[in-house]
Amino acid sequence: MKRVILFLTFLILSNTLHAQSTTAAPTGAVSTGAASTAGLPTIAVPTGGLPTIGLPTIGLPEVVNYSKHAYRAGTQNWAIRQGRNGVMYFANNEGLLSFDGVYWKVYPLPNKTKVRSLEMGDDNRIYIGGENEFGYFSPDQSGVLRYFSLRELVQEKDRGFADIWNVTAWKGSVFFRASNKIFLYKDKSIITFNPVSHWRFMGMANGQVIVQDATNGLLRFNNDRWEPFLANSALPSEFLSNALLPMGRDTTILVTMDAGLYRLSGNSAVKMESAFINQIRKERIYGAMRVNDQLLALSTSLGGCYIVTNKGEFVHRFSRGDGLQNNNVLSVFRDRDHNLWLGLDNGIDFIAYDNAIKTIYPVATKDEAGYASIIFKGRLYVGTSNGLYSVPVGEFSDLSFVKGAFSFVENSRGQVWGLSEINGKLLMSHHEGMFEIRQDKAFAIERRNGFWGAVPLSRIDPVSRVAVGNYNGINFLAYDGKEFRPAGEVSGFDIASRFLCTDTHDENVIWTSHPYRGVFKISLQPDGKSAARLYTSKDGLPLSLNNNYVYKVKNRILVATESGIYEYNPGKDRFAASSYYNEIFKGVDVRYLKEDQAGNVWFVTGKELGVLDVSGNKPKIIFLPELNQKLVSGFEYIQPLNEKNILVGSEKGIYHINYQQYKQNKNRIDVQIRMLRSVAKSDTVLFGGYLGEVNQLNKQTESQVPQIAHELNSIGFEFSSTLFSQQSSIAYSYFLDGFDAGWSHWSVKSAKEYTSLPAGQYTFYVKARNNFGSESPVTGYTFVIQPPWYQTSWAYLAYGVLLLGLAFLFYEWQEKRFLRQRQKHEEEQQRLQYLHQLELEKNEKEIIKLKNEKLEAEILHKNTDLATSAMHLVQKAELLSKLKTDLVKITKTADDEKINDDLKRVIKVVAEENKVDKDWGQFSKHFDSVHSNFLIALKERYPKLTASELKMSAYLRMNLSSKEIAELMNISLRGVEVSRYRLRKKLQLPTEVNMFNFLLGFHIDESRDSKGTQS
Repeated sequence: MKRVILFLTFLILSNTLHAQSTTAAPTGAVSTGAASTAGLPTIAVPTGGLPTIGLPTIGLPEVVNYSKHAYRAGTQNWAIRQGRNGVMYFANNEGLLSFDGVYWKVYPLPNKTKVRSLEMGDDNRIYIGGENEFGYFSPDQSGVLRYFSLRELVQEKDRGFADIWNVTAWKGSVFFRASNKIFLYKDKSIITFNPVSHWRFMGMANGQVIVQDATNGLLRFNNDRWEPFLANSALPSEFLSNALLPMGRDTTILVTMDAGLYRLSGNSAVKMESAFINQIRKERIYGAMRVNDQLLALSTSLGGCYIVTNKGEFVHRFSRGDGLQNNNVLSVFRDRDHNLWLGLDNGIDFIAYDNAIKTIYPVATKDEAGYASIIFKGRLYVGTSNGLYSVPVGEFSDLSFVKGAFSFVENSRGQVWGLSEINGKLLMSHHEGMFEIRQDKAFAIERRNGFWGAVPLSRIDPVSRVAVGNYNGINFLAYDGKEFRPAGEVSGFDIASRFLCTDTHDENVIWTSHPYRGVFKISLQPDGKSAARLYTSKDGLPLSLNNNYVYKVKNRILVATESGIYEYNPGKDRFAASSYYNEIFKGVDVRYLKEDQAGNVWFVTGKELGVLDVSGNKPKIIFLPELNQKLVSGFEYIQPLNEKNILVGSEKGIYHINYQQYKQNKNRIDVQIRMLRSVAKSDTVLFGGYLGEVNQLNKQTESQVPQIAHELNSIGFEFSSTLFSQQSSIAYSYFLDGFDAGWSHWSVKSAKEYTSLPAGQYTFYVKARNNFGSESPVTGYTFVIQPPWYQTSWAYLAYGVLLLGLAFLFYEWQEKRFLRQRQKHEEEQQRLQYLHQLELEKNEKEIIKLKNEKLEAEILHKNTDLATSAMHLVQKAELLSKLKTDLVKITKTADDEKINDDLKRVIKVVAEENKVDKDWGQFSKHFDSVHSNFLIALKERYPKLTASELKMSAYLRMNLSSKEIAELMNISLRGVEVSRYRLRKKLQLPTEVNMFNFLLGFHIDESRDSKGTQS
């Protein structure tokens, strides 16, 4: 009772504090816009500190917090919407904020003001309202969102407005509400509506646009004007509407800030009578959203977000104590997968409301690890790191939806390691001993060192004997029909026995294992004694004794080791590697095994939870990545109640898994390419993620294929899946057609870069896969890397021209080269011809020389003959002359006349024979024939030469001495000298010219040339 009174006091004080420190919520009630609620103090009401009207469900969905440091934008988030592609959009203080499951992007307004409201238009654009600004976001040709203001379409006189608090799309038109203006954007023009006093709210209800005027109440838009909406209304005179939610075809729920909820049907409004709503309206209901057909989500400024039924009954509350960042919730939205998004005064929170995995926190502080759980006599007991807690659950289908509040079990403070129901009694294995739980109180059975768990040693009810593993061995409990009492221990066995199971075939056998000591078989003897045996590699287990854990699965004793799973063969009393499990768990290091009622085997590997599902045609492994890194490492615990209720111990509380719902995997997985950018010289966005309007799902057209300059050929892709509740389980695979050889391995990485791509056309494909193996449709994006400037068409044209020019130059060069070669060849031929000619001339000269030498020899010989002949002639003449002289003398002395006559006749004959001229004539003919008509030529050249001078010339040419010449010419040596002198003068020879050389070199051509010249 004291706790209830203290809580109510605390709640009243907290509400009073907020009421005093909070100004009016930002609505159209103030013409200049409401004051921001940022920075207001928020009080976290712990779980259990709820209105007394109802209790919350014990299972809480996962809450993911996104602070402003995570999304890198402003604090407050005023409105939330989702596009058809799954991307979330938020009206943020720093602009339009988007989130695709991986990447946050903020698109500021040109005037850098807050975005207060947003809506998806019928034309698939995002229409937003800001401070003195409104317009829409639409992608440009590169798929990047750009803002287009509509303010310029407003007449000058109507531009005096402040914040646009509501945007509503209706029949192709869009309404924008400020406190003093409503603007209708239709047919690319703006129509302005002024209020009677001021506009307080605008929304949609059953296809009608409803507004609230401070004076005239609710109005609807009809025939281009505002007309009264309700004829019969239970609405108070002063109220502030915040939301309109559909409820069936003709009924709408009107949500007000502090006047409660009303059902609008036809022309009437009826207040929803709900004590709970009447209580929480003091916390200022700021917005609302339908969760499903039966539930509503109400966001408040002071108390967080409440989930209520259509009748206003309390279902659940999300506040700071339940995981929210603060209790001031400005906006709430349900996405297509039935998750809730909360726009907070400072941050964004995501609630996986329809998720199959929820958390059960036995303690409001949520800081105690869960080690054990059990359903006993209509209550759920949860053993934690600091005690035992229970909550009544009664009959249930899904335990997480049971409403209740946990209470502490007395005398249970400390670690609770195990809970067992044996013989209709609840036994608690505790750090301080063994206890029995009776009426929310723990009673000690045996107080000593800690106990891990209890195992009955018989399948017969009631069980008479129970084995309990403790920190230092195994103890026994005996049942006497009323209660359990200590009954000895396994003597001589002091190994901590946390892992304990009975043998399938022999009730007198207990199996236990220690992570570092190995696997033991405890055999119970009929005399009450027991013996322990260690199984090692000699018994078929791996060499290492470390990390061997023993379990009973499908009535078989299994040992999970680092080398795989081993199965005990009782016939051979040894272990062998399990072909069945090792084939399934190939490459998976299993550490924990637990069989559920359906035959599925839950297991833990590393810090991951998985299940070997046998419900299909063949066994398959399903991992639950949502729980990665969240289990109590080394103290894993799984309690399968049934297919809808699997309890798993965690670092904070316990997880509840509705495995039946989890397997259905209702949410479809998708993938989309969110950005293509160049990472070359600068970070340039080439594709912003949109192939059409924001809310269109278009395929890439040929005109949208970007032509990327070659200098930007190092590119990066960003891709994501908008399956927000399963982000931890999504893996991606990609393939760049035209570059990669095949699909990549599955990876959680949501980005891929390619550097220095060669020119060409590429298509980047990506697909996503969840932990069930379900794959998304393949998404592709085509782009073209343009060739470098030196590979463009113009470049090739230039290359062609250049090539032709080079070919022409080459031709010219070749022509010149050919001419040079020909000239060189001709010169070479001329040179060779010249050399040949020289050789010929040389040979000819040699021949001539030889001929000359031969001729000289012949001439010398003939000159010798001539000289000899001349000498003979001289001698003959001398002889004849002497003979003649002697004959004359004889005649003078002879007396005989006859003899004288004979002598005279002889003298006459001798005189005739001694005619010199006749001899000379023969000599000169013979001489000219030898010396090429030398005398004839010399006579022609020098016609004044006498016969004596010609003789002298002939004798000189014959190189006869002066003495020989004197004898031939019958003159003295002096006469020869005189004749030589006279001959030189007639020949006009200078004194330095040797006459012999001159006469020797004189020939007939010189004579003819001289004669021709003279003539």
